[in-house]
Amino acid sequence: MSSTFGTLFRVTTFGESHCKGVGAVVDGCPPGIPLTEADIQVQLDRRRPGQGKITTDRQESDRVTILSGIENGLTLGTPIGMLVPNQDQRPGDYKEMRSIPRPSHADCTYQMKYGIRSASGGGRSSARETIGRVAAGAVAEKFLSLACGVEIVAWVSSVGTISSPDVDLDAVTRTAVDRHPVRCPDPETAERMAGEILAAREARDSVGGVVSCVCRNVPAGLGEPVFDKLEAKLAQAMLSIPAAKGFDIGSGFSGARMRGSRHNDPFVLKNGRLGTLTNRSGGIQGGISNGEPVHFRVAFKPPATIGLAQETVDFDGKPATLEAKGRHDPCVVPRAIAIVEAMAALVLADMALIQAGRAAGFRG
Repeated sequence: MSSTFGTLFRVTTFGESHCKGVGAVVDGCPPGIPLTEADIQVQLDRRRPGQGKITTDRQESDRVTILSGIENGLTLGTPIGMLVPNQDQRPGDYKEMRSIPRPSHADCTYQMKYGIRSASGGGRSSARETIGRVAAGAVAEKFLSLACGVEIVAWVSSVGTISSPDVDLDAVTRTAVDRHPVRCPDPETAERMAGEILAAREARDSVGGVVSCVCRNVPAGLGEPVFDKLEAKLAQAMLSIPAAKGFDIGSGFSGARMRGSRHNDPFVLKNGRLGTLTNRSGGIQGGISNGEPVHFRVAFKPPATIGLAQETVDFDGKPATLEAKGRHDPCVVPRAIAIVEAMAALVLADMALIQAGRAAGFRG
């Protein structure tokens, strides 16, 4: 099992949904960066469960403790260990699912691959695993902010068939996103989205959605062609998130319906540097950042665990009816924004360190 992500800025996550705790170890973070548990907690609070009727009822404070790598509020350049205890475990809720794999969940494939699995809550396939990602992403984001002034903002752009109006990529803020628990910056659309999520919950069903993200002030030159292009690493990062099923960047799939004369981004002079008049490339050309905002979207499927009765079979192939117990999100996207931001930060931090190493090695 691969639980480590990154080349120079590396994160290893650990823990299952109903074990004693989850967390992460970050290796490769430069020394001398101001970092406290409060820097990390703010993002964990945006991801945590129990944020109202549109999320799971599981009650977790998700309080992080930094175990290592920090002294007097500064990073030491040594591994940063972080732990978040699990406090509201109910493994008994999954008794029925020990013998019946949930449709469209990882229960069956984990059993096929390893011959064993954590039957309580899905183990490493649970969204609880993403706590370590968010904690590590907060560290990466602090580094990026100080080193490059990078700003990363994600928001819910659709729930089911309800989509928000276009957002000003230069102006959208986390404050605007967080004004509504759905985390869509358009208030009217957010209310409609909340209604859709609550309707799914009332029906003991679930609904999917899309998270959009913009990364501002990304320096030009990040990305390692040909196989580690910036958009390729972002796609890998985003599609590694539980329930993620699609990724597109810039014009995305809509660009396939355009002609080149309309799709191309003409170059212009911006504050003494080359920039682009439009940004259908999503801030990346040839796999390398071009200095424009990096803009992408991640599609999330409806959560697989639902209370509605489903006709399926058990692990022996015998017909069975599954009505899942436990506490589950009727829609993952309101809590996924912090995870998307975290994974974007991890990719950019890693690429920034790789590029800095290349610049340091060139003497002319």
